Amino acid sequence: MKQMTKLMLTTVLSASVMTGASFAAGTHPTTGEPLADDQTFTYRVLDEHSSVDPQVVEDVSGSEIVRDLFEGLMNQDENGELVPGVATGYDVSEDKLTYTFHLRPEAVWSNGDPVVAGDFVFAWRRAADPALASPYQWFIELMSLENASEIVAGDMAPEELGVTAVDDHTLEVKLTAPLPYFPYMTTHATTFPSPQKVIEEFGEEWTRPENIVSNGAYILTEHLPNERSVRERNEMYWDNENTIIDKVVALVINDENVALTRYLAGELDRTEVPAGQYPRLHEEYPDEAISFPRLCNYYYTFNLSDSGPEAFKDVNVRKALALAVDRKIIVENILAGGQPEAYTFTPEAVAGFTPPTVPMAEMTQADRDAMATELLAEAGYGSDNPLSFSLVYNTSEAHEKIAVALSQMWKQKLGAEVELANMEWKVFLEERGNQNFELARGAWCGDYNEASTFLDLLDSQSGYNDGKYSNEEYDSLLEAAKTAEDTTPLYTSAEQILAEEMPVIPIYHYAGVYMMDSDVGNWPVNNVEQNWYSKNLYKIAE
Repeated sequence: MKQMTKLMLTTVLSASVMTGASFAAGTHPTTGEPLADDQTFTYRVLDEHSSVDPQVVEDVSGSEIVRDLFEGLMNQDENGELVPGVATGYDVSEDKLTYTFHLRPEAVWSNGDPVVAGDFVFAWRRAADPALASPYQWFIELMSLENASEIVAGDMAPEELGVTAVDDHTLEVKLTAPLPYFPYMTTHATTFPSPQKVIEEFGEEWTRPENIVSNGAYILTEHLPNERSVRERNEMYWDNENTIIDKVVALVINDENVALTRYLAGELDRTEVPAGQYPRLHEEYPDEAISFPRLCNYYYTFNLSDSGPEAFKDVNVRKALALAVDRKIIVENILAGGQPEAYTFTPEAVAGFTPPTVPMAEMTQADRDAMATELLAEAGYGSDNPLSFSLVYNTSEAHEKIAVALSQMWKQKLGAEVELANMEWKVFLEERGNQNFELARGAWCGDYNEASTFLDLLDSQSGYNDGKYSNEEYDSLLEAAKTAEDTTPLYTSAEQILAEEMPVIPIYHYAGVYMMDSDVGNWPVNNVEQNWYSKNLYKIAE
């Protein structure tokens, strides 16, 4: 998922013991903590979200909203483990190619209509249909759904997708290859149900607050673009009696320091810690400044398409730029929030795979700089012929600080002349997706907790391979991994190819670095994907 850019937090909610009476008594039914009278959670986002349409949304902040408004087959708990959503559970065939999900009969839409298997069939077909041009169309193909590739290519009708409503409460899914992590993929927004008759009635305006119908714990009650989005408790939600938070407000605040000021003034319950300020804030507010591992990477991608600069076609140029980046300065001096340096594309926080140690990671920075100088000279660049290119990033103080640092490192060490440009989030996504860039910031948060959610981004057919990197061996390794008993050697080889060809420059892997009000209960710090659900949170009385 595209990324824009506790521990006084309490124990896991146990829905089985919660009752409305307990809430009325003003105490948490499991922990016994006194609950605040005002159960409103207010948090800051950097940019306007891309969409709240499950099959259109493509960014992290938008997906946070969508997870509240809509509910998929399965959800995640505070540790990232699967728990029932609309589906109470599922069966798997012996060959692992057929999944049968059993939908709860009490699930209804916010207008009272029942949520049925056909709503998922409609949504999945819609995501695969070239007519929608979903940014996540490729995800349907990645799920290995039967006929997905042919439908995405426009060679088959969406109705041929391997998903069937056996009856209103039974959804059958057919795969072309067994994916052990397939159920985890159903926690992704692209797979959430959509209300067909509402979409057909209102078209692109179906997600406006006055039109939208949703099936999650909350409904969208207000949306002022580039200002704020409000969602409030959905009284029709099947588990509404066990929801404590009544209202969730997302405020768009482009400046990290302004957001911090508003947090300290009591206007926000959560905001990101501005780059470099975590040590000070953690000392001053030890119960509120928090840092924990995230399943996200931060990188720069080269435009290797025909429209990209000729210089970047030379692997020595790409390697020289990657080697000259002093990641320690970035993570310790600029960010200072516990982010680990990145020399591989896949973060170490990913489950079931430890990224290999690549040669660059074992060198001193002085040795990296020396090699960078040699490689750039071999490519024909030097003081008499300086390397020149532009670098783009989306508007953010932290992104700007990193971009400036990179340009200075490349100037001082390699004599490179770098032009910096920032863009508003949606413009940035469009320009990068259309290869209207030379070197561009990239970041990705895992759509599920498995290495392929990162490595597949650089598959030649990936919808988010914005640099248009293409390597047949790399593609073959990822294809083989889909059916392999042991994926480790395949993923290791894939990472080694990336280290050798350097289509992207890994900079660091994320940490969740927040100011979080200590009266927020149950923030899922142990879920590295940070798939959080407002219905699992609560506000403690101060």
